[in-house]
Amino acid sequence: MNRRQLLKSIATLPLSYMAGNLWAAPASKTRLLVVFLRGGYDAANLLIPTSSQFYYEARPNIAVPRPSNDLNSALALNADWGLHPTLRESIYPLFTSGQAAFIPFAGTDDTSRSHFETQDSIELGQPLDRSRDYRSGFLNRLAATLTASYPMSFTDQLPLVMQGAIQVPNTALRNVGKPAIDTRQGNLIGAMYQHTPLASQVNEGLIVRDDVMRELAGEMDAASRNAITAKGFELEARRIAKLMKEKYNIGFVDVGGWDTHVGEGGATGYLAGRLDELGRGLAAFAQEMGSEWRDTVTIVVSEFGRTFRENGNRGTDHGHGSVYWILGGSIHGGQILGEQIRVEQANLFQNRDYPVLNEYRSIFGGLFARMYGLNTGQIDRIFSGAKAKDIGIL
Repeated sequence: MNRRQLLKSIATLPLSYMAGNLWAAPASKTRLLVVFLRGGYDAANLLIPTSSQFYYEARPNIAVPRPSNDLNSALALNADWGLHPTLRESIYPLFTSGQAAFIPFAGTDDTSRSHFETQDSIELGQPLDRSRDYRSGFLNRLAATLTASYPMSFTDQLPLVMQGAIQVPNTALRNVGKPAIDTRQGNLIGAMYQHTPLASQVNEGLIVRDDVMRELAGEMDAASRNAITAKGFELEARRIAKLMKEKYNIGFVDVGGWDTHVGEGGATGYLAGRLDELGRGLAAFAQEMGSEWRDTVTIVVSEFGRTFRENGNRGTDHGHGSVYWILGGSIHGGQILGEQIRVEQANLFQNRDYPVLNEYRSIFGGLFARMYGLNTGQIDRIFSGAKAKDIGIL
């Protein structure tokens, strides 16, 4: 290997400074997985406001029909809300068993409607009226606040939300196959950096790589015999669960492909396909967690929702308020939670979007307080200036 190849290989390793504690079992049973839908998914076609006539007027081509005997109609959750029918076999059973809930009119007060700007705002979790510290994401601050935290980002690159004082490893699990560095090359790399300031960092990166591959080896063998047939996020979610059951108690993963400006579809079509993949993945994660699911909370967020009215291309454009998902084995699910308002034209934000009535830092702050027993001062260190809001999910 020449030096350029060596450095390229080193760059792909997930690195951590948590020496001695890297593979220790979490002291707390509580596990948190945050799933970020990058692209701003159309929340109004996920959680359908079935009691709103305005919804059906504003979306003549992409609205999901009101609940009926038709399998392509919304799944009734209560008198006002329905769930997209593609989630009938995945998320709907979790909702009816009290293991899933939704928070409409959720999001950030950032009104830029820029993917990158709003994603940064959410991941940083910092007040919008102050200068930003791009080296401090809110999940990293949570990990630093807890007495025993073992975070992992299941991503190609370490995202903003995991950057900060605590060194967090990252590894992508979507395409796990033959490792880029074999044992012989790993030994060579370790020897080259022996007795240098980088020796510890390189060795820990190699350990993480080897242990992740070892943990998933059995699952990959099963897949080669067609034991696992699902693609995309479902397979990735099962891999995440395998690692979080014993090793990590704070996880982050992002899923792209939610920017539906053209040809979004309604009960079927592009968005329905994406929701189906996501729903199957989340259900698989819950299943793979087994008995540990009762101590797990999964939160699904996106940078913003979409315009409430469909556009001329039978799609939707960048909006504001969204719908968050919360899933877990011990949550008070089966509910639509948080502050709500009638879905009417007069109540749209700037006459185009869902308003944000449930600011995400307050929602997350209240959730973390309940999950970890954090006090007001600790929550303020994670979400400076935010007032924690207990919505009754735990």
